[in-house]
Amino acid sequence: MNAVRTYDNAAGASGTPKVCGGFSLAELLAAMTIGAMIMVSILAIYTRAERSAAAVMSRLDTPRLAQEILQRITEDLDGVISSDSDAKITIDNKFDSLLQAAKLTITRTISDSRLREQTFEEIIWQSSYDFEGFDDGLVLYRSRSGINMEDKVLDRQKDDAERAFLVPVCSGVTFFKIEAVTGKKPAEKWGGSPPPGIAVTISFAEPFKTANGTYDVFEEDKITRTIAIDRTRKIKFAVEDSGAAQSQTETKDANSPAGENMPSSEPKKTEKSE
Repeated sequence: MNAVRTYDNAAGASGTPKVCGGFSLAELLAAMTIGAMIMVSILAIYTRAERSAAAVMSRLDTPRLAQEILQRITEDLDGVISSDSDAKITIDNKFDSLLQAAKLTITRTISDSRLREQTFEEIIWQSSYDFEGFDDGLVLYRSRSGINMEDKVLDRQKDDAERAFLVPVCSGVTFFKIEAVTGKKPAEKWGGSPPPGIAVTISFAEPFKTANGTYDVFEEDKITRTIAIDRTRKIKFAVEDSGAAQSQTETKDANSPAGENMPSSEPKKTEKSE
């Protein structure tokens, strides 16, 4: 950097030169250090805000994703009951890498002209541990195979083996459980004709380790939906018989104390005073 030489008018006749230079090296280093510190602070605040926004969006999207999955399972179960098919449901629960996992198999069979049983439709929902993902969790898969094609255009070009592939639906699942509702205690294992209802529970929340070494999710973080298999079934109501109710009343009157005056069922007549 070239220095500019000037003369001080107040210096007198001697004309003492005065040299005005730029910033020194120390000043430049101090300015760069302060700028770097400001940039680091700005980046830290931005990263924290971005993480907070991602956490909030994840909280908002998680219930919606869970509801969409439960709705899709409900739609698959709605088509189980049919007049011309024999439906079977298999439910199995287990722990996969210490996480609660489950498998649901929906099978519909028909008989051909030779009375041979053929698989009309088979739908599988299952979860397994995600070994290739960065986050610890389960991957939820779905597959559909059988004679009945789900997509009449795309599935026509595929053979049975290609249509039976497990397709990943979502990842990051930390709890997935399926139970058969039979009116009593829910059953974690089921095989055979469809039960009256099926309860599906799913969660994407952070799991915690239990006393027995497995992982679980808090109850408030679980989303459960109970699905009725046959919604058109006739519900039997227990109606009390009027004759039985009358005999029960007479028995109660007979057991009452003898000295106690029972109220008469006949209306009282008012007497006229002359």
